[in-house]
Amino acid sequence: MTIIKLKNVSKSFNGNLLLDSVNLDIEKGKIYGVVGVNGSGKSVLFKLICGFIFPDKGDVYVRDVKLGGGKNRFPENVGIIIDGSGFIPNKTGFENLKELALIRDIITDGKIKETMNMVGLDEKLKQKVKNYSLGMKQKLAIAQAIMEEQDILVLDEPFNALDEESTKTIRSLFIDLKNEGKTILITSHIKEDIQTLCDHVLKINSARLEFSK
Repeated sequence: MTIIKLKNVSKSFNGNLLLDSVNLDIEKGKIYGVVGVNGSGKSVLFKLICGFIFPDKGDVYVRDVKLGGGKNRFPENVGIIIDGSGFIPNKTGFENLKELALIRDIITDGKIKETMNMVGLDEKLKQKVKNYSLGMKQKLAIAQAIMEEQDILVLDEPFNALDEESTKTIRSLFIDLKNEGKTILITSHIKEDIQTLCDHVLKINSARLEFSK
């Protein structure tokens, strides 16, 4: 079942063509890796899927809904890590996630704490986020992306700054989420992340998208 579709999508920035007439079907319940050199358009592809930017040409569909203006600007029920996360520095990790959870108000404090534990964070920690290590901030970003049980995850470099043990924990978590039927898109500059996790690998090369696995 196709859950994300791109039809003849093209996108340029500052006269630089990054995506050229891209067609893509993303199947539900799979993990897709997106690879390419720096500046090739990986983050741009993810932003298009999340509704942060729009194509110059072509259309993006999520669950058969065409992204566009108004109520369809952003797809529903998508967990996102793109360009880092803007947490409140003087609040704890739990307090930050609580603030975000209140926007939709669909999960309990218990669910927030459970998710923090899943990614390897102590929900009782009183340390402010401004004093978190880079790895802890990354775990908090992952917790934010999954805590409301989003069925699509769009994660740009989710393993950044994680140590070896944390990387193993998060890889295992992503596999569990896939087995629950979640659809996951990731980028990573670490080849092992892509090889270990992904059912399909997409490579952006000269503004074209091609399957390499």
